[in-house]
Amino acid sequence: MSLNQRRLLPSTSMLSAFESAARLGSFSRAAIELNLTQGAISRQIRALEEQLGVSLFDRTPQHVMLTDVGTQYAIEVSAALNVIRTATLNAITNTGGGELKIAILPTFGSRWLIPRLASFLEDNPDIDVSFINRFVPFDFNYEQLDAAIHFGQPDWPDADCIFLMNETVVPAFSPAFQQKYSISCHQDFDKVPLLHLSTRQDQWQKWFLSNGIDHEVSHGIIFEQFSFVSQAAVAGLGAALMPKLFVENELKSGALVSFDQGAFQSSSAYYLVIPNRRSTYAPLAAFRKWIAKKAESHYIS
Repeated sequence: MSLNQRRLLPSTSMLSAFESAARLGSFSRAAIELNLTQGAISRQIRALEEQLGVSLFDRTPQHVMLTDVGTQYAIEVSAALNVIRTATLNAITNTGGGELKIAILPTFGSRWLIPRLASFLEDNPDIDVSFINRFVPFDFNYEQLDAAIHFGQPDWPDADCIFLMNETVVPAFSPAFQQKYSISCHQDFDKVPLLHLSTRQDQWQKWFLSNGIDHEVSHGIIFEQFSFVSQAAVAGLGAALMPKLFVENELKSGALVSFDQGAFQSSSAYYLVIPNRRSTYAPLAAFRKWIAKKAESHYIS
């Protein structure tokens, strides 16, 4: 191998140290992640820069920051290391087993996915599943994750978005709340306290407008997760606009009642997102087949 060829193939230890520091934005955090000293991380990255003949980080006494060259290099190195990790994992595990790491939306996970997961684990006992909470889309090149559950549009870059289900949203409230405010028509909602989700604070306004009601929506209580919104509704603190799949149990038990004349379908939907580089990973293929079947049966029901 010529000198130039060697220069183009840095060691995986140097690349791993660089990728971790780039992703975490810190040499010290990279050292913790890789179980090395900060000095070792610094030496590996310095050796990489010397081999490449470029500066990958701008260093100050307070912090380090990627250069423009370092930013682009980090994206490509991260993708390459993930390919190596996948190839290695496929080589050391059997075709039906392995580790599966999936980013999920917390309430979707706790209210819909987890209660149904037993059948997948029973059919795939050699697959170890881990779930990580993620609220917004992210770059798979910087996350060691195999897939994600996404609510939105099927527009995730460099990934396949598999449709799972639409979302039907309905006003929901406790029976005592309904009796207190005598809710029987759309107009009755302009006089009751409303509950809001921080990421969908305009949803009640859209609901009123879709029903031809010109009403200035009060802010009311704002929560960060649907699970808190539903519990507040059960407690009689207000009326909530809830995805039906998140309050199935409460509606069945009578803890909540719904105003079905006000149901509407969200413009977004739920998708399983699989990065292109993971499309052939056997455990993920098994999960994709399973969740698509579960979502189809739920949608039909």
